[in-house]
Amino acid sequence: MSLYLPYWPTDRLRRALGPAAPARDVPLVLKGVERGKRVVTAADDLAQQIGVRIGMPVTKAQALFNDLVLMDADKDEDRSALERLALWALRLSPVVSADPPDGLVIDTTGADHLHGGEHQTVRHVLDRLQETGITAIAALADTWGAAHALARYGRKAITIVPLGETANALLPLPVSALRLPGTLVETLHTLGFDRIADLVSQPRAPLQLRFGPELGRQLDRAFGRENEPIPSAREVEYIEVRKVFAEPIGAPETLQRYTRKLVEQFCDALEVAGLGARLVDLLFYRVDNHVESIRIGTARPSRDIKQLSRLLIDKIETVNPGFGIEVMTLTATLAEPLEAHQIASALTENQRPDVISLVDVLSNRLGDQAVTRPVPVASDLPERNVRWAGAEVAVTQTWADSWKRPTRLLSPPEPVQVMALLPDHPPVAFTWRGQRRRIAQADGPERVFGEWWKRDPELESVRDYYYVVDETGKRYWLFRDGDGEYDDTGSQGWYMHGLFA
Repeated sequence: MSLYLPYWPTDRLRRALGPAAPARDVPLVLKGVERGKRVVTAADDLAQQIGVRIGMPVTKAQALFNDLVLMDADKDEDRSALERLALWALRLSPVVSADPPDGLVIDTTGADHLHGGEHQTVRHVLDRLQETGITAIAALADTWGAAHALARYGRKAITIVPLGETANALLPLPVSALRLPGTLVETLHTLGFDRIADLVSQPRAPLQLRFGPELGRQLDRAFGRENEPIPSAREVEYIEVRKVFAEPIGAPETLQRYTRKLVEQFCDALEVAGLGARLVDLLFYRVDNHVESIRIGTARPSRDIKQLSRLLIDKIETVNPGFGIEVMTLTATLAEPLEAHQIASALTENQRPDVISLVDVLSNRLGDQAVTRPVPVASDLPERNVRWAGAEVAVTQTWADSWKRPTRLLSPPEPVQVMALLPDHPPVAFTWRGQRRRIAQADGPERVFGEWWKRDPELESVRDYYYVVDETGKRYWLFRDGDGEYDDTGSQGWYMHGLFA
């Protein structure tokens, strides 16, 4: 997968400035000095729409728009931030690299299914980047060269080339899509080679004699005839162990045996560093330069040899050894501090069962989103004060217990017919799902206001909640949509929102 960030310098600067950044409705241009002249080195989408182009003199860009925001470019910081973004993308795949000056390359082989397939993986990445203010275009193809070309010269925000269709997707693209030097591209255009199809139709020997080996190399890489390894992004603090084999291995039982040995060394290294692994990558380097990978995650930091070995060995069957594996590496892609603690005795009473091991097994077998738990959200509205998050998310707050809350919440709330003395008296009877129930006890109202800062229609909205018990002892949670007096606060209808156990 190749990610193209067309406005990376300006997007990066806006993120760095935070509240002090120029407004989104004002064109932003970055300037630098080239050959003694002040020129435009980057421009955001709005600036390009009014005619600003990269390499244009700054004075000409200012003449196009009076209120143009002009700031200094920082290419070193752009490169550094791009590398940090590559480290963030390691959560998608163990093989990620910055593709300067404005992109990332991700080897998603064997990792797409963890996020719901190829399209879901690409969509997830683009959505996450858009949430942080970064515009991105993505292409997924058989080779790095093809994905790079389609991301920058394709016509779609998302391009996914089916397996084996790389050649057909590349032929209509311009020769500049091949990552060739600018002088070579100009020479090719002068000689009439405008598209990749024009080059493919020519004999290889005359092209290499005239233009050198780089043209043929990039063609072979784009079409998959020459392997192009991706240098994975790394952090100095990574805990990693490595095993190099004198002879290639490939039998599943051999892979399992060496996996256990690597895990033992790995956990020893984690203990020395005082860390526990949360995300672990096991890479298998084959003799044909292809890399197979296994990724596991844990709900909390761990350096338990048995637990990590089991999670990794469960996925050994997904590894294709090809003609043999010559190197294995085990890396803690994400590690957190882990201090030693006292293990409870078997004689200790009222021990709470530890289900973390079960959560880890299910999450790694079924996917990150298959095992979730409710996490509280700061909101007064019952349907908004909870969200479902991965099992590894740490809960930093709890629900308020000043008011009773039902064990089951109905979504959406169901309308009921209620007899009550307005405006503040609790109901005396209600009809729900065709059955009439008399109320023996009631508590309320608990008034909840709308979140006006999120949606304008909630500026005046009000709900009055009542905790009621019918004559048979069953408990319900009812609310009136409105304050019982003014129509602009709600419909004044009654609803069943929850049931108590």
